[in-house]
Amino acid sequence: MAAVFTALGLVLVIEGLALVLAPSRIVEVLALLASLGPVGRRRIGLAAVAAGVGVVALVRALT
Repeated sequence: MAAVFTALGLVLVIEGLALVLAPSRIVEVLALLASLGPVGRRRIGLAAVAAGVGVVALVRALT
């Protein structure tokens, strides 16, 4: 259970860094996402999930 909360904390840190370091860029990215159709957003989401699963699998394999 501690690993789940650690992972959620890391997500918040990474997302917060994006907002702190490039707030105007976030607006541009959100506008781009809004201009995409549902299929495009679904593909981006699927790619993000696949990348996350790959990172977790890599970390587990190396430890």
